[in-house]
Amino acid sequence: MELRLLATFEKVATVLSFTRAAAELKYAQSSVTSQIRALETSLGTELFDRLGSRIRLTEAGERLLPYARQIIELADEARAAVVGADEPSGTIAVGTMESLTSYRLPPLLELFHHRYPGVRLSLRTTIGDATKEALRQGTYDVGFLMEPERVHPGLESEVLAEEPLTLVAAPAHPLAARSAVTTAELTEVSLLATEPGCAYRDLFERELGCWGSHGVSFMEFGTIEATKQGVAGGLGVALLPAAAVARELADGTLVRLPWDPPFTLWTQLAWRSGKRLPSHVRLFVEQAVRLVREQASP
Repeated sequence: MELRLLATFEKVATVLSFTRAAAELKYAQSSVTSQIRALETSLGTELFDRLGSRIRLTEAGERLLPYARQIIELADEARAAVVGADEPSGTIAVGTMESLTSYRLPPLLELFHHRYPGVRLSLRTTIGDATKEALRQGTYDVGFLMEPERVHPGLESEVLAEEPLTLVAAPAHPLAARSAVTTAELTEVSLLATEPGCAYRDLFERELGCWGSHGVSFMEFGTIEATKQGVAGGLGVALLPAAAVARELADGTLVRLPWDPPFTLWTQLAWRSGKRLPSHVRLFVEQAVRLVREQASP
């Protein structure tokens, strides 16, 4: 089996589209089709079921896919070992989220920029389930997660740190002078949040829904920075990562409300189960574990 044919097969199997695979590989669609047919001929079996405009893997294709990925990853590792034995090099597609990119990852990004210039980091902003699915499909090499669960089907993960959450308001907010705030009281005030799908927003909404006599609604903002500005302007309260509001709490722009969330989130770094990480990706994982843990430790 030719490596080129396996690489084409892996791409088609990942995106389940000959047209999209051709675009990403920068091939003519006819070339992708002929390569898949050549691979099927060499193996003596069909790898895809053609269902009109859609395709899906056959049982044989499902069995071949993990081997194809292992062969491709091993070939990449061998190439890197021969071509760049002294200096790490290669591209890493990293799934991340705003709160981590802005408040946890700068030391890691600076390290790779200055010490490992041959490693190019491609940061892709997604959250939760979208990041996990991209990892399973091989679209991302590694991905940062902020989740209550520490085990994820189809993924291996390394827990980096517990991620504290803080309920914040403007200093003039009616709840700011309280010595204690109950969950039931929070269902009666204006709530601000980032988009749905963010783990701490979804858990917060679920918790409030258990106490409120009516549906809980949020004024949604696209980013954490915009949410903080809305809170500072007196529009309501918001639950955000403590690292994201540390500066505002220190300068008095925001105040912490005396309410502790009944759930815990963990910042994690994950990759597809069984994936053979190339040396430059292993280096990234090792440095991420070290630096994020150092930053998060008291």
